[in-house]
Amino acid sequence: MQKMTKNEIIRAVEGNLIHDAEGETISGICIDSRRVKKGDLFIAIKGENFDGHEFIHHAIESGASACIISDPNKRNKNADMILVENTLTALQKLAFHYRKKFTIPFIAITGSSGKTTTKDMIAAVLSQKYDVLKTQGNYNNEIGLPLTLFQLEPHHEIAVIEMGMSDLGEISTLVHMVYPDIAVITNIGLTHIENLGTQEKIFEAKKEILETLGTNHIALLNGDDQYLQGINSEKYRVAHIGIEGKKLGLKASNIIKDQKEVAFSVEEGRKNIGNFKLSLPGIHNIYNGLMAIYIGKHFNLSQQEIQQGLDRFKPSQMRMDIFKAGEIEVINDVYNANPDSMNAALQVLRDFNKSSRKIAILGDMLEMGDWSKKAHVEIGHYVSKMGIEVLLTLGEYSSYYIQGARNGGMPKNRTLAFSSNSEVIEYLTSFIENGDVFLVKGSRGLKMEKIVNFLQERS
Repeated sequence: MQKMTKNEIIRAVEGNLIHDAEGETISGICIDSRRVKKGDLFIAIKGENFDGHEFIHHAIESGASACIISDPNKRNKNADMILVENTLTALQKLAFHYRKKFTIPFIAITGSSGKTTTKDMIAAVLSQKYDVLKTQGNYNNEIGLPLTLFQLEPHHEIAVIEMGMSDLGEISTLVHMVYPDIAVITNIGLTHIENLGTQEKIFEAKKEILETLGTNHIALLNGDDQYLQGINSEKYRVAHIGIEGKKLGLKASNIIKDQKEVAFSVEEGRKNIGNFKLSLPGIHNIYNGLMAIYIGKHFNLSQQEIQQGLDRFKPSQMRMDIFKAGEIEVINDVYNANPDSMNAALQVLRDFNKSSRKIAILGDMLEMGDWSKKAHVEIGHYVSKMGIEVLLTLGEYSSYYIQGARNGGMPKNRTLAFSSNSEVIEYLTSFIENGDVFLVKGSRGLKMEKIVNFLQERS
């Protein structure tokens, strides 16, 4: 992070200096007292389960030269104390102030599924020609995004920023810190429908990423998505990518897929602009790839440079990670789950060797609210039509997967429900056969990586 002066920070957060320890410059921003370094500004964030004000003393002992606080009774004479009404808002105001120091292009990405993969693909492509800052891990929310912006350095040439949300207004807050030049929406699914109630509300929440776009800016959208394909604007340019939609800026055709990769041609209008390959499976990943190809072209990368970036892309942990464990193969996709990503993962399992026994181990899709039963029954029914031999389910809604699968004609002895990871692991101990292919997928809260670890370690 570039250094900022104390007075600069006070103005940016609209705070009051209530104790002056005569510090002048800040060299870093921190909200975790365990990670404070000498010269940092410590911002005392109040969370549901913690209050940063309780750790001010520790932060100063660790080297913090200033603190932003909202409780004047927590002031400490050993560092500059800046009082604000709300420390989270102050973090966000300061991040926006810092972002304005950089005139580089900013790309913002959201969507119900695929946003992390798309972010990583875009960054991998752009990194063939530019010095890129990208969101790391799950730093895509009201706290993580500001901390990402503070990682900007003078050498960065492009920033690729992921934006997550669970309710209306959240992406609006994020996008007003970033003011992107290009805003990407991957799709509109059912993730967070428990909070928002309808898919239309999810669409409205995701669409907030377009709020700050203006002349010379681009909205890059999935043209095969029923909600996104109708977006047009006179304020900014709209570009759609896809496979089946009409009026697509980039269109994938001549698709060839197998269990490990997908290849396709890309058309721009009536012109074929090249053949591309992704070293990961699934039609759904073509959409992610098209987003990266479009942005690569926009920033003047050659076809060869774009393909090199796609080749160097590596999925984030626990996302469509396919590996061999002894005589079996495992599709590890346990980072999270919603109906769209579940369908996509099941298609990948279906495309594996026909001679292999295919087993789906599916955990709950959480945060589905009133849609929970219907969504799990539908996925179970989908499994029954995919040529999958065995369905093992886990969690509160596991019986609904089973109900859907059996309604679709799957035999009872090939559909089993469990209540814990340990029960699944115990069953697998005597169940596994050489040549099996396992898909393990469920929401983050189920911690299904325990099953993945068992499958990996038994080899």
